[in-house]
Amino acid sequence: MSRETLIDLIYLFSATTFVLALKGLGSPRHARRGNALAAFGMLVAVVATFFKFVDGHALRHVGLILLAMFIGTVVAVPVARFVKMTAMPQLVAIFNGVGGGAASLVSITEFIHIKSTHPATYVVLEVLLGVLIGTVSFAGSAIAFAKLQELMTGRPVTYPGQQIINALVGAVALGLIVTILVSGSTALLWTLFGVAFILGVAFVLPIGGADVPVLISLLNAFTGLAVAASGFTLGSNLLIVAGILVGASGILLTRLMSKAMGRSLSNVLFSAFGSNVTASAGGGVEGRTVRSGTPEDVGVLLSYASKVVIIPGYGLAVAQGQHVLRELAEVLESRGIKVFYAIHPVAGRMPGHMNVLLAEANVPYEDLIEMDEANSELQTADVALVVGANDTVNPAAGEPGSPIYGMPIIHADLAENVVFMKRSMRPGFAGIDNELLYNPKTILVFGDAKDTLTKLVAVVKAS
Repeated sequence: MSRETLIDLIYLFSATTFVLALKGLGSPRHARRGNALAAFGMLVAVVATFFKFVDGHALRHVGLILLAMFIGTVVAVPVARFVKMTAMPQLVAIFNGVGGGAASLVSITEFIHIKSTHPATYVVLEVLLGVLIGTVSFAGSAIAFAKLQELMTGRPVTYPGQQIINALVGAVALGLIVTILVSGSTALLWTLFGVAFILGVAFVLPIGGADVPVLISLLNAFTGLAVAASGFTLGSNLLIVAGILVGASGILLTRLMSKAMGRSLSNVLFSAFGSNVTASAGGGVEGRTVRSGTPEDVGVLLSYASKVVIIPGYGLAVAQGQHVLRELAEVLESRGIKVFYAIHPVAGRMPGHMNVLLAEANVPYEDLIEMDEANSELQTADVALVVGANDTVNPAAGEPGSPIYGMPIIHADLAENVVFMKRSMRPGFAGIDNELLYNPKTILVFGDAKDTLTKLVAVVKAS
C-alpha cells in the first residue's frame, strides 16, 4: 500500500468521525463524546498531513507550521478552558470568524500560487468563492462578537436605503468575481477582499436583539462553505467533507431556529427586529402593577408543590447560578416533588446555550425537556419557576401585531403559579415588554438569580 493511499484512508477515517460526531451532537447526553470524537478525528488528519507529498515534494515550512500551531494552542486552550458561560456565544462567534478568515487567506494564497499555471475557470471560481464567503464570515463574525461583547450596541444599526446599498455591494462583489475570471488580476482580488469585508459588516449591522443566535448559526454555515471551497482549491477531500458537513448542518440549524422563533429566515435577516424598544427601561408599562414576593414566600410555595417546572434563560448564565439551581432541584426532589427543566430552542445567546449551561452543573440529561413536551406538562404543574428567561415565555407571541407574534414559547402561564426571577422590569433581549409579568398568578422576585436561589435553598431545607 502506497503512502498516498494510506493517507487517503486515514482521511476517510477522519471524515467518518466527523459524521458520527454530528450524530452525537444531536443529543445532550452524547454531545461531549461527539465533540471529543471529532477532535480526535481532526488530530489524526493533521498528523497524517505532515507525511503527505504535495506536487511530488514533502511538506515545506514545517517549522513555521508548528510555530503557528503552538501559538494557536497557547491562545485557544486557556480562552476556551476559562471562558464564562455568559461569554460562550461571543467565543463561538470569534472562533467561527477566525475559521472564515483562514479559509479566505488560503484561497488568496492559492490564487497567487496557481495564477501562472493558467488554471481552468472553475478552479479560479472556487478560489474566488472561498475569498468572498470566508471574508464575509470573518467580518460578520467580528461584528457579532462586538455586539455580544457590548463593544457596540447590540441593537440593529439601520440607515435609509440600507438594503439597497447592501444589494449594490453584493452586486459589485459578483461583478469583481466575473472580471477576475476574465482578467486574472491580483489587484482586483484584493479589491474583492475589501468589498467582501464591507459586505460582511453591512450584512450583520442591521441584525440584533433576539436574532443574534440565528445569525451565529448562519455565519457558522458560511464558514463551513468557505472551508469546503478551500478544500476544492487545495484538492483536499477531507476539507470538502468537513466544510460541507458544517455548512449543511449550520443551514439546517438556522432554519430550525427561525422556525422556533416563528419567523422566516428573510424576516430574521432583513427586518431589523429589536431596533425599537417598546417597554420603558425602568419600570414596565405605566399604570400597570405587578405582584412581588420574597424568597421566603416562594420557598414555602415550592415546598408544598407536587410538580415544579424550571424555565432557565440567559439571566441564569449571567448570575452563574446553575449550580445553586441544581441544588434547589435536588432538595425539592428529596421531598418527593417532581422537577424538570423546560428548554426553549433559542433560550440564551446561542443554539444549545441552556443545555451546555446545565450540563456544566451536572444536571441529568433526562431532566432537560424540550419545549413541546414541557408545554403539555405545564398544564398540571403547581409552579413554573422562570429563572432569567424573558422572551421565550412572553405571551405577547400570541397577540397579532406583536413583534414576536407567531414565535413558539414555553407557556409558563399554564402553571397554577408562576415565579418570575428578574433583576428589574427591563425588557428582554428582544426589547419588548413581557405580559406574563402582569399576570395575577405571577410572583416577581427581584435580585441576582444566584443570591435568590441560594435563599430559596435555605428556606426549602428549613420548611
